[in-house]
Amino acid sequence: MLMDKLNLYYATNRKHEGADRWAPDRYGRKFSDDGIENLRFGRVEVQATRSVIDKHLNARKDKVGTGDGVALSEYLSERTEKSAKITAYKEDINRDMSEAVQPNAVLGSKGMYKDLKEAMDKACDVVVLIHGFNVSWEEAVGSALALEQMLCKKRRGDTTCRVHPAECVKVVLFTWPSDGLMLPWVSYKSDRTEAEGSGAAVARGILKLRDFLMELRGGVRQRQTTLCQQQIHLLCHSMGNFLLQHMLERMGRFTPGSSLPRIFDHIFLCAADVDDDALEPDHPLGNLHQLAREVTIYHNRNDRAMVISDYSKGQPDRLGGSGAARPAHLHAKIQQVDCTGVADGLVQHSYYLCGHTNADIKQSIADKPANDSARRRKHVGGLDHVWKLA
Repeated sequence: MLMDKLNLYYATNRKHEGADRWAPDRYGRKFSDDGIENLRFGRVEVQATRSVIDKHLNARKDKVGTGDGVALSEYLSERTEKSAKITAYKEDINRDMSEAVQPNAVLGSKGMYKDLKEAMDKACDVVVLIHGFNVSWEEAVGSALALEQMLCKKRRGDTTCRVHPAECVKVVLFTWPSDGLMLPWVSYKSDRTEAEGSGAAVARGILKLRDFLMELRGGVRQRQTTLCQQQIHLLCHSMGNFLLQHMLERMGRFTPGSSLPRIFDHIFLCAADVDDDALEPDHPLGNLHQLAREVTIYHNRNDRAMVISDYSKGQPDRLGGSGAARPAHLHAKIQQVDCTGVADGLVQHSYYLCGHTNADIKQSIADKPANDSARRRKHVGGLDHVWKLA
């Protein structure tokens, strides 16, 4: 059997398990001992059988698309448990004082961002993935690797992948201490609290990215650095969107001026476990459009996880269920896509990994216009920015 070595960059505020924090056995369900905002940056290598990967990539999953990313995620989660080799970027800093006044500080974030820049210099876009509720370390790695494999898949006649499939997209995982336990009445409340706290950690990582990009642009002005033409995107799934709300609030407190920096090209809100009015002005995600060139909501009216969140948890209607409460109130940068007609499976919650929905995300990354005929979208409701996948 031909085995592939799959590599993934990650950032986490989970507590490491094992004697060596720089080469841990795995990451667990608790926050880092260094604090809720402490981030560890690293790489994980997973060995997997290429023929099994290809079987899932070529599976017919919905009526118009191919690729069963959910099954692939499950397989790669199993392979992570059995074969993962984790290498964290080493750090040398004094945590009792600000990093800004430590000229010789060694930061894991800078090490990872430097390596990502080298990948982007080879014509590689980056997608940052923030996962949702009830996800273990192994499941988080499996879903991120599956997303990368799906986005890099090249079919016959497919022109959306601009370079060799193995180099077109790198997924970077942010994984927070989601419970990873199948206890729906307990884990949901626990994960929601941990997602709220983890928003500050993600904000810290994004602000570090902002500072890194500013340093690069300073180098360009001094003719010491050449910027690549690739883009950085953000994909939040399920409760990861609730974490995003708290990330925005934290970023606002540490950003000069009245607007957030535009760091991402596209932001994808998939099966978002947030209120259906969250993107309206003066609501928790009301300024999200400032972070990106375009924001896309993917929702599914048959998403059973959204139903559980709505009713058993006493939540208002979810954005990931029926979409925005008042689509006409959305900012002009925001597109809304109804995936109800193409999502399948028992729960219909991780459809961003499969078939037509995944292909639509890939087309956005490749800069296909929202109304491009290759997308198989149809307008609904008489609004230019509201679609359904047909």
